[in-house]
Amino acid sequence: MRRGLGADVAATVLDGKTMGTFWRVSVVGMDEGKAEALRQKVQAQLDADDRLLSTWKNDSALMRFNHAATTEPWPVSEAMADIVTLSLRIGAKTAGAMDITVGPLVNLWGFGPARQPVKTPDPQQIAAAKARTGLQHLTVINHAERQYLQKDIPDLFVDLSTVGEGYAADQVAAWLDGRGIKNYMVEIAGALRLKGHNGQGDLWRIAVEKPGDELGQVQNVLTPGDNGISTAGSYRNYYELDGQRFSHIIDPATGKPLTHKLVSVTVIAPSALYTDALDTGLMVMGADKALIFANEHNLPIYTLTKTDDGFKVRFSRAFAAYQPKP
Repeated sequence: MRRGLGADVAATVLDGKTMGTFWRVSVVGMDEGKAEALRQKVQAQLDADDRLLSTWKNDSALMRFNHAATTEPWPVSEAMADIVTLSLRIGAKTAGAMDITVGPLVNLWGFGPARQPVKTPDPQQIAAAKARTGLQHLTVINHAERQYLQKDIPDLFVDLSTVGEGYAADQVAAWLDGRGIKNYMVEIAGALRLKGHNGQGDLWRIAVEKPGDELGQVQNVLTPGDNGISTAGSYRNYYELDGQRFSHIIDPATGKPLTHKLVSVTVIAPSALYTDALDTGLMVMGADKALIFANEHNLPIYTLTKTDDGFKVRFSRAFAAYQPKP
């Protein structure tokens, strides 16, 4: 995970809850008398995003599509069509490592709205859930004045939790841009959008967390500039069952939680939606394939892999520009 580093006494900090997690926005140079009004506006925007994308609310726009036992085109908002279109493109780009239809497997392994399983799923259960997944079963249809999603199997389940935080961070950033705010940090759990400088006039500094049982340990400090940044990790959201530890990140190819030693990937790009869509796919790939992918696409990424001697740091060629100068 990443987080903003240190208290910025010259910034106004707004916060709240959304999507089952937290949000925080730091704004430099704003009138403190307007802070609560701005906080309420941001919260309203995030509540709208949650009503669009949540898999925990049965009346969200996404869950209404998931529950619809039809293969007919289903009308959706332009925002939903755009999110799914980008997700499908990233899915194809990563050869299916990032798959927004993996919901049945997420639910089977107890990381969705359903409860944690009381025993490890057997091969038959995994195969049955996998039969209900696959990017090839989902299509976005764009007409001049209307957009649709269409599934070719009625019980396809789309899970946008891998991109929701990034989308929300971009939406808040766009809202702040539209009001002429030039220096801010938007943080929606694992996804950030940054612009300008902090209250000391320096580029925003972001800490990459060191995995471990003790919270708040810093592995590295980054200066991402005017970009989005997000981290996918396998060391926080997990449970133990039948003597094994299961991560919330599912490999679409195997239908099972990850077993390799890569524990986190941090991605930097202009859009937090883009970084949020990519980081999970890169985690699924594992460190070697992720770094090959990043170097081929000139993508700044930073990886941590567990070894017998601690954590091994590796990063792509494009990443070096984002570490603070001595």
